[in-house]
Amino acid sequence: VQLQASGGGSVQPGGSLRLSCEATGRAVSGYAMGWFRQVPGKEREFVAAISWNGGSSYYSDSVKGRFTISRDNAKNTVFLQMDSLKSEDMAVYNCAATRDGTPARLRAGVYDFWGQGTQVTVSS
Repeated sequence: VQLQASGGGSVQPGGSLRLSCEATGRAVSGYAMGWFRQVPGKEREFVAAISWNGGSSYYSDSVKGRFTISRDNAKNTVFLQMDSLKSEDMAVYNCAATRDGTPARLRAGVYDFWGQGTQVTVSS
């Protein structure tokens, strides 16, 4: 499975962005998917995850209520809608896939496949 994140860019505080993570090489309909972010010099941080069928979703406390994860298995794509962006949301965002949808493992970053990141800049 190859994953490619896209949709990053520069936005002012309070703005919105929608990230996409497209999978190729294999259908990811049987995989749970997650979004993570990382700032240089800091550890990778869990952002959100979604079960294989979209029936369950999980968020970090820092983004809950502002970000929404969704998926379209027909398009082999997962999305992250980011609203009310703050300066502290600025990071490289990356997506990942795993067959093990255990919530604790999803939050802990235990995934089988990782994609290339996309930069999100939040600045006035």
